[in-house]
Amino acid sequence: MTDDATQSSGRPHVSRREEQLGFLLVFLSALFWSFGGAIARFIETPDTWAVVFWRSFWATIFLVGFMLMRDGARGTLRLFRDMGVPGIAVGVCFAIASSCFVIAIAHTTVANVVLMQAGVPLIAALMAFIFFRERVSPATWVAIGAVICGVAIMVSESFDGTVSPVGDSLALLIAFAFSTATVITRRYSHVRMTPATCLGTLIACVFAFTQASALAVSGHDMAWLFAFGALNLGLGLAFFATGARLIPAAFAALLGTFETLLGPVWVWLVHGEVPSARTLIGGAVIFAALLVHIGLQFRRMAAPARPGVTGIPAPN
Repeated sequence: MTDDATQSSGRPHVSRREEQLGFLLVFLSALFWSFGGAIARFIETPDTWAVVFWRSFWATIFLVGFMLMRDGARGTLRLFRDMGVPGIAVGVCFAIASSCFVIAIAHTTVANVVLMQAGVPLIAALMAFIFFRERVSPATWVAIGAVICGVAIMVSESFDGTVSPVGDSLALLIAFAFSTATVITRRYSHVRMTPATCLGTLIACVFAFTQASALAVSGHDMAWLFAFGALNLGLGLAFFATGARLIPAAFAALLGTFETLLGPVWVWLVHGEVPSARTLIGGAVIFAALLVHIGLQFRRMAAPARPGVTGIPAPN
């Protein structure tokens, strides 16, 4: 398996056993990504840019090693070369999103950040309509409206001083960064996920290096930072890139919702972080809209689809 999960249509014929493996790997990717917030809460380093640096550093090391093992040195270089300007753009979006995640959860709850990201597929559909006039069905317009309402409910806490506006603003920036990356990968089906996101972690690492006041961290923190970068981010992406190409995109999106569901649960069970009522209400609206959107994808699966992808996931 040397291809990344970049096409929802025209995927190679797979056996029943390979398809079952794909389901398992995509589920595992969502499971590993869901631990991001809980892991971050164990890290005591006060400088969030140092956290961004080490997380991105370990993720880059893991992803380069993964590609070298899977594709060899020549194949890895070819993947980076062939992704072109669209791949670089996706990498920049990923660098923004992964950096903002670390900073955002220092100012707001993990649930606020994760649940807002659930609306990425629908925000992407809205952006594709605005910039490329892609057709949006009436039902999807309703779902997009629901996402806007859900986000409004969640960020309303910033206006009355209940939570920091910085956290909600960064959570919104994360959602728009991933939505932009989704639109790019829809328009340029040759963009490969693994090299593009690896470039993103490298960009984030270099930028964080220029912003961090100090990079020295305790052994305790380094262990969690390794898990945060290599396992939570890197291994989760490796599972998705390997498994999503074996199953229809609608199933991959459905399995990806486990990250949204489980992320706040782990933080609540491990750290006692309870989401606010508005976060739960707004998040429920967004999540319901996402499920409607996925349901529409299932209905369209029988119809011929044009080349493209439904977009990359929003790993935290």
